[in-house]
Amino acid sequence: MNIAIFASHGGTDMQAITDGCKSGQINADVAVLICNNAGAFVTKRAEKENIPCHIVNDTVCGSPEKTEETILELMKQYRIDMIFLAGYMKKMPDKVLEAYENRVFNIHPALLPKHGGKGMYGIHVHEAVIAAGEKESGVTIHRVNTQYDSGDIIRQATVPVLEGDTPEILAERVLTREHTFLVEVISDIADGKIPLG
Repeated sequence: MNIAIFASHGGTDMQAITDGCKSGQINADVAVLICNNAGAFVTKRAEKENIPCHIVNDTVCGSPEKTEETILELMKQYRIDMIFLAGYMKKMPDKVLEAYENRVFNIHPALLPKHGGKGMYGIHVHEAVIAAGEKESGVTIHRVNTQYDSGDIIRQATVPVLEGDTPEILAERVLTREHTFLVEVISDIADGKIPLG
């Protein structure tokens, strides 16, 4: 199975997936990284791991339509079976979602449907969890559709919210679980335990 990773920033999730593939925990390969941000550290990670990296955004491509076309061409070029959004800060183009229906997955650092939607990413999520007085948070992996964070939930892992937690402390605890959880779930997708399509 060939996986395309889409990421915008540091790429720790991509690293966890790549390490899982290299160790044999995930029966798949990270075939390509698509990044919308040329200055993102994830591009350095890809270079170090010899993963082809393409900077794809409206500025580089010239228009949203060209961006969509470029993504579809790259997915065909690398024979992609599955797309994983690992901290990707752009909305997936509709035509890509159509072409890869039920094969595009996202990870969210909370227990959806709570604390999801537009603008709910990074530290904002953990601030919202603490402000709501939640006793637990966690990680959700879901299929991607045209609405933010509303696709079918595949699996969730819980993480406790402890007294005295700051958003930063909670973020670190959730991220630690996120990295192991990603490997568990993508392994099950690659092995057919979670169906594609």
